Amino acid sequence: MSRLVVISNRVADPRKLAAGGLAVALGETLQQTGGLWFGWSGAITDDEEGSDAPPRTRTSGKVTLATIDLCRSDYDSYYEGYSNSVLWPVFHYRLDLAKFNTRDLAGYRRVNQLFARKLQPLLRDDDILWVHDYHLIPLAAELRALGCQQRIGFFLHIPLPPDLILAAIPQHEWLMRSLFAYDLVGLQSEADVAHCMRYMTNEGNALLLPDQRLQAFGATVQVKAFPIGIDVDEFERLAKTTEAAETYARVCAEYSRRQLLLGIDRLDYSKGIPQRVRAFRELLERYPDNQHSATLLMIASPSRDTVNAYADLRQELEGLCGAINGDFGDLEWMPLRYIHRTVARKRVPALCRASRVCLVTPLRDGMNLVAKEYVASQDPDDPGVLVLSRFAGAAEQLLDALLVNPYDTQGMAESIQTALHMPLKERKRRHRALLDNVRTFNVHWWRQAFLDALKQA
Repeated sequence: MSRLVVISNRVADPRKLAAGGLAVALGETLQQTGGLWFGWSGAITDDEEGSDAPPRTRTSGKVTLATIDLCRSDYDSYYEGYSNSVLWPVFHYRLDLAKFNTRDLAGYRRVNQLFARKLQPLLRDDDILWVHDYHLIPLAAELRALGCQQRIGFFLHIPLPPDLILAAIPQHEWLMRSLFAYDLVGLQSEADVAHCMRYMTNEGNALLLPDQRLQAFGATVQVKAFPIGIDVDEFERLAKTTEAAETYARVCAEYSRRQLLLGIDRLDYSKGIPQRVRAFRELLERYPDNQHSATLLMIASPSRDTVNAYADLRQELEGLCGAINGDFGDLEWMPLRYIHRTVARKRVPALCRASRVCLVTPLRDGMNLVAKEYVASQDPDDPGVLVLSRFAGAAEQLLDALLVNPYDTQGMAESIQTALHMPLKERKRRHRALLDNVRTFNVHWWRQAFLDALKQA
């Protein structure tokens, strides 16, 4: 049986609960065949010349975890620079926030070459390689240059934008051409696949073959959608922990006279958080019956606070939240509670279950697993309502949510009002359909579907 080798920017221990469903799902396959997980250790060294030392390895059950360090200049150019200041904003349609720098591109290529050099001696001839996310797009090309002939698949966890947006990236041809070194490219949604096909045929003159295959540059690659899911069983186990039970009881008691709306995200400009807060203000103004009745719990965990765009976003959000509380709140009722801290994962199921409405309203998102976690956490006899942006990848699957346009403040407020007053019968019907989808297309289905397709590619 072939061994699975997972390569990602960071390495997670699949046996630790905090690692989350993705690490657990990948870990199951790794454990079956005695797999390898390779990536950056998270450590930044002062050695600017680089080290010839092999990766550090340790075992977790049958899984070998292999990590390397990065020097400060490589971290700055590869991670903070090209990955998060070019690819992240552009892939989320925010060309205005991208910072194009030739030094950062050189660092991105250099670190991918470093990953390839350090990984190659650890590989076996019959290994199957699975590369993850935008940090490592050219990794297969670098491995091929070293002579690697193994089957290699790639999965992009964030969205892929339309061809004209991709073409704004300097040297986009090199970046996208590197995808042809893979046997299979997995994307989150059919919309992403359509964008990829259009780019490759328009910009790369690729020939479109049957079964979503593309031929160009002397190679053939298959491009398919594999919408990632959650580990429903793991999430249900989290809901039964002491921390979850205590959180649920406390939240229910504190908001016993209110209908609780929940928003829970990283503080990122792609998440549409200010637009969500403006829609909540519109709700209070347009439908005053919600005053003293509805409360929005807005959790935005810290994210890259040193970057100007994120600092500006935080300042804007705090101003919006403070204005709502100042204009509508009184001694008995505070309409909005804003928390800029990370909430323990064990408490998330309780917060979801206690909330009548969950607002998942990104401006653009590859998938958004919070939407699926909210569905999985609901009481089937009295479920809440998911309000979901049509620009989240999850919207292709979760059609029984209330789908909204986050740029339309009034329309979003009307949908929130609909959610707050939705009859029980309709809430239960929608929840049954949503839960069936979340259970069927869970993280284990995603893993197996991708690996089956990679073996056949």
